[in-house]
Amino acid sequence: MLGLRNVKSRVHRLWNITQTAFPKTQLTIPPNYNYYKRFQSSTVNLTSRSMEKIKNRLAQERSPYLLQHAENPVQWYPWGDEAFEKARSEKKLIFLSVGYSTCHWCHVMEHESFENQDVAAVMNEHYVNIKVDREERPDVDQLYMTFVQAASGQGGWPMSVFLTPDLKPIGGGTYYPPEDAYGRPGFKTILLHMAKRWKSDSNSMLENSSKMIKILNDTTAFDIQLGTELSNIMKPNPKTWITCYSQIQRIYDDEWGGFGMPPKFPQPAILDFLFHISYKMSKSSEGKKSLEMALETLQKMTMGGIHDHIGQGFARYSTDEKWHVPHFEKMLYDQAQLAVSYTTAYQITKHEQYSDVVHDILQYVSRDLSHKLGGFYSAEDADSLPTADSTKKREGAFCTWTQKEVKTLLDQPLNSKPDIKLSELFCWHFSVLPNGNVRPDSDPHGELLDQNVLIEFRSKENTAKKFQMTVENVEKELKIAKSILFEARKKRPRPHLDNKIITSWNGLMITAYAKAASALNVEEYKQRAIKAAEFLKTHAWNNSVLLRSCYVNDNGDIVNIENPISGFLNDYAFLIRGLLDLYECTLESKWLKWADELQEQQDELFWDKEKFGYYSSSDKDPSIILRFKSDHDGAEPSGNSISAFNLLRLSILTEKSEYRSKIDPLFLTFAGRLSSNSSALTALVSALTLHYDSITSVYVTGSLDNPELEALLSPIRQRYMPNLVLALADDNSLSEIAKGLGVAENGKVAAYVCKNNTCNLPVRSTEELIALLDGRVN
Repeated sequence: MLGLRNVKSRVHRLWNITQTAFPKTQLTIPPNYNYYKRFQSSTVNLTSRSMEKIKNRLAQERSPYLLQHAENPVQWYPWGDEAFEKARSEKKLIFLSVGYSTCHWCHVMEHESFENQDVAAVMNEHYVNIKVDREERPDVDQLYMTFVQAASGQGGWPMSVFLTPDLKPIGGGTYYPPEDAYGRPGFKTILLHMAKRWKSDSNSMLENSSKMIKILNDTTAFDIQLGTELSNIMKPNPKTWITCYSQIQRIYDDEWGGFGMPPKFPQPAILDFLFHISYKMSKSSEGKKSLEMALETLQKMTMGGIHDHIGQGFARYSTDEKWHVPHFEKMLYDQAQLAVSYTTAYQITKHEQYSDVVHDILQYVSRDLSHKLGGFYSAEDADSLPTADSTKKREGAFCTWTQKEVKTLLDQPLNSKPDIKLSELFCWHFSVLPNGNVRPDSDPHGELLDQNVLIEFRSKENTAKKFQMTVENVEKELKIAKSILFEARKKRPRPHLDNKIITSWNGLMITAYAKAASALNVEEYKQRAIKAAEFLKTHAWNNSVLLRSCYVNDNGDIVNIENPISGFLNDYAFLIRGLLDLYECTLESKWLKWADELQEQQDELFWDKEKFGYYSSSDKDPSIILRFKSDHDGAEPSGNSISAFNLLRLSILTEKSEYRSKIDPLFLTFAGRLSSNSSALTALVSALTLHYDSITSVYVTGSLDNPELEALLSPIRQRYMPNLVLALADDNSLSEIAKGLGVAENGKVAAYVCKNNTCNLPVRSTEELIALLDGRVN
């Protein structure tokens, strides 16, 4: 408790310091943007202001987000030395704006403020203005978002931060409305206030900024320091999963699935943890409840509006508890992780409802988020033009329907029951109503008036009963209807595509395709995973340095910026995991060898040799004034969590002691958080649980083109076994055990099941291997 009080005290001191920099109101605008409805309708008017288009420095960038702001009258700079030197030489504050190209409220603030000549004049006169794509520079985003959250208790995008010329934060928030209202300052007021204070009292602001950095460093380092201190007296707690499970169960929604209050996010890290516990404790009440929570959540999401029933894939989150009305942007990392969760659900249950969703997600990614050479794009926007001649973008315009539209498009009889119209069946099943099916509290800005977000409140069995049809015929008719609507939707203006190719998210997608290929026995998915890995080897692996991202020019060619951004921890960790999954899928040693090479480089760049754990960024960039060690498994898993899994697998596949020696210290680094808030670290808890349960390794021998080997691998591919590592034992193996087994078999097909450096006698039939795996190899 003493430690917690110290942390709270430090945050309170940080809050007090920031209040001296801002007008006497509050630091940030609250996330309830309804407060500011009088200033905007959350739609972006494309022709609202005629002005001379100015090309600022962002026109030379490749990030789609930065390019969106290239014609703002604001004299934007990208993050870099030119901007920093200008701020130092002119002794100006820096205004830092961080967002991403598919961010709805980023669009709103751009329209209201950054396109406004008067606001731009104030910014240009008093500030050096820097734009950052948070997906391109997660290190910058993490540093200043940590400050904003610590100072105000909230965060989000766009993030707006005021920095001293030496890059220390002095104040900030998220979205600011353009004008003052309700006793709260508008953006221009804040700009003028901060500029006036800087001119009259820069010394005290510099002093306060140094204090804030020290407090921030002390606060964020607290749990890590505690974990390091504990490393000499204790081991990680093997029962941490029990606490984690209990915390998750308390926030589970028994009616609609999912976890916590709206807005509801998919949270695949929680789902994967629950699947792991269901395997570990399969005969216990905890195991059964874990499986129930995970499957129910996936089922409700499949039926919900968060799932695009016409164009496939999943939106980022739901604004309500029923998964009905989503925020319509689609992120690559969500598709990747959910594809894995649904694959796992299929492996456990063998129910096609889950494999159907896997195919659904991968169809969407292959069609809409794929470059022809193999890379995967980042995201699709929530906003788009309702029609080609519209001037205002609207959230969800590409995905929603009026009942009139549906009735017109589906005005035909059912093939299986001609006395019923296809539109009648479809409207009943997907709750399509004359005045729309969106509750007013889910549509505060009126963007979805008379619109319907398709959702399956009713099961297909219920619909079949209503229309006196078989379930099979209902499915066939709905498939026809979806196809018609899909073709109609293709004629609408598409949402903006962020075609930036991010290494870490591509790594997640390689995992998704590789796992689906193995579990569902789909060769196309295996080849797609290979193509993506080869793409990254060609375009994101530059002189043995992994890059954060690459870009697509107007001709569709892959390009990069003049000074490419080096990869961060997540880029290494997620790609290494993808390569290990691809190795298990193909058993081609080149993927294992590249993963091993990347892990060695990751350890060199990010491992803290004194206090353990991995930093999120390297120490190569002096502009990052604080480095962090992330552990939170949120929309994406943390790099440390995935690294724990990677080290566990690589320590077996390579037998390298340097990997094995990092495993316990890595867990100990986050011992404090693992004890107090384990449900925020579900992937790390899962890795810790696996570490204590120990891994089963299966070494197979024989030629990869031998059908007998593929038959022997079948039970491994089809089963969910989170504690299993699969490897080919031959001359190309990286472990001496595997090489020895390969020599012993001399090309014959066999399988060795090993645990704790002890291997069973070889088996040569599927039945024998299944018997060993069912016994879970004691």
